[in-house]
Amino acid sequence: MRSVSDIDFGRLTGRAFHPSPVAWEDEVLYFLMVDRFSNGRERDWRDNDGVAVAFGETPRLRPENHGNAMGTEAERAAWRHAGERFTGGTLRGLRGKLGYLRRLGITAVWVSPVLKQVPGVESYHGYGTQDFLDVDPHFGTPEDLRDLVTAAHGMGIRVILDVVLNHTGDVFDYAVPAPVCDSTTVYPVAGFRDTDGKPALPIGPLTDRDTGVWPAELQTLDAFTRQGRIQDWDRWPEYLRGDFQTLKDVSLLRPDGGPSPALVALTQAYQYWLAFADLDGFRVDTVKHMDPSAARYFASAIHEFAASIGKENFYLIAEITGPRSFAFQTLQAVGMDAALGIADVQDHLEWLVKGRRNPVDYFGLFRDALQDGKDSHAWYRNRVVTGYDDHDQVRKGASKARFAATEHGDRLAVAALALNAATLGIPCVYYGSEQLFDGAGGDDRYVREAMFGGAFGPFRSRGRHAFDEDHPVYRQLARILALRRRVPALRRGRQYLRPISGDGSSFGPPRIIGDGPMRSIVPWSRIFAGHEVLCAINTDPFTPRTAWVTLDRDLHPPGSELTCRFNTDEHLEGTVVSAEPRNGSAIPVTVPAGGFVAYW
Repeated sequence: MRSVSDIDFGRLTGRAFHPSPVAWEDEVLYFLMVDRFSNGRERDWRDNDGVAVAFGETPRLRPENHGNAMGTEAERAAWRHAGERFTGGTLRGLRGKLGYLRRLGITAVWVSPVLKQVPGVESYHGYGTQDFLDVDPHFGTPEDLRDLVTAAHGMGIRVILDVVLNHTGDVFDYAVPAPVCDSTTVYPVAGFRDTDGKPALPIGPLTDRDTGVWPAELQTLDAFTRQGRIQDWDRWPEYLRGDFQTLKDVSLLRPDGGPSPALVALTQAYQYWLAFADLDGFRVDTVKHMDPSAARYFASAIHEFAASIGKENFYLIAEITGPRSFAFQTLQAVGMDAALGIADVQDHLEWLVKGRRNPVDYFGLFRDALQDGKDSHAWYRNRVVTGYDDHDQVRKGASKARFAATEHGDRLAVAALALNAATLGIPCVYYGSEQLFDGAGGDDRYVREAMFGGAFGPFRSRGRHAFDEDHPVYRQLARILALRRRVPALRRGRQYLRPISGDGSSFGPPRIIGDGPMRSIVPWSRIFAGHEVLCAINTDPFTPRTAWVTLDRDLHPPGSELTCRFNTDEHLEGTVVSAEPRNGSAIPVTVPAGGFVAYW
């Protein structure tokens, strides 16, 4: 196909499609970068049926292999350089690891962009699209994408594709050097890039699919804003009109405010991929940088198209950087379904567990629903995707590293994963968190380790994969997600931070005292249809902690009994405690170091 007009939607949609989930808050997402996940050449792992695989090239990573790429300075430089390039992960490799994800408890895989990138450019991340009608050969073929989704559906896993329509890759060059956006100037263009990357092709119809940009509807000057790169990422309208460094901003609106031909073409291209691969949702990149009316057109057209083929709850997850209030105002304006909790949620979740934020700061993010125009904080259950690590870590600036890298994060990872899984929102696990990847280094490449090893493996290694289902964090997370799957209150219930007491007399919310860090039990209740589940984590990475925890007196009056249904120390499950008339009603709760418990 050279043009979206070549798409035969009648033939494409004349079949049955996989239905949408009833409630997305029941799902657990897992975000991975295709290039950094699996190349299908590992050995000593379990296949999709749980059968041990003894053949393959790459053995499993062991602790003694950590740092095996750090020998000489030349080896260290080679490892660092490998992190800036394609490393070899594929769609077929991912398809072979669906069993690993299913056994972990994942129900929806969020896959990084897979469409064709600018040839000769190391945009392994997928956010520099050159051809919106083809899959990048580094990742595989269109059929590989379709086969991945089919296999995932057969295993009870949905697939959400990361999509980009705010910008393309570096498909042309300006006629002036390195122009910057002043929100008004439109700069002259030298030409589309040829197969050597030079801007030698005139703007207009192209014949070579490795040159310029595709589909053909984008091969005009009017398809791009041409205003140079963004300098101030928060200054309006600069952040709407400028380029992301070398990535070229697409002009999404006509002068009269209607959808531009470029926006219409990109929307139809993504409708094609939705139907071709039978996708279940899109994660829409850089929504902040799109005019709200353009994003709203895309959302409406995608929702309507999905509904027309039987996907009544096709989910659009918007990446909206900035404060939470801005994110939710934008979400409502554009008509998408959920926002990534990029700023406030990630920051407060991570640093609560590490004892550097007061718990009321995190739980307060969900209580302030009235500020977002909603009458109940339960609205957040399916409107925010929560997590604590990702591939960008915008909030951390120059100090980018994964959770496990600092502040005893390796000992507190289970507490963080439990807090994410058992509080409001749609939880998302960033690949490698279940294997304690640390991502230390300071820029994007280091938080994008290759899980299959290769030249840029985790923990500064090479040639060793990390698909270890015996890893203690993997096993604990699998148990936690199984609990979430069994208990509706943990997916759909209202949520309340609970007061605690050390002496059973003076109660208050857990908080930082002095310079911190806070080493304490942090308890909360999820209540659904009259059923209260009391959860608690321990932010002390070394020592078990005990406290009296307040309950809902009407649901658990003094004298009632609760049973420990989950404990990261499995030997303590089944313990029964009685509620006493303290602060209304309360029970004594002990949580292992860096652990998690649940009572009802």
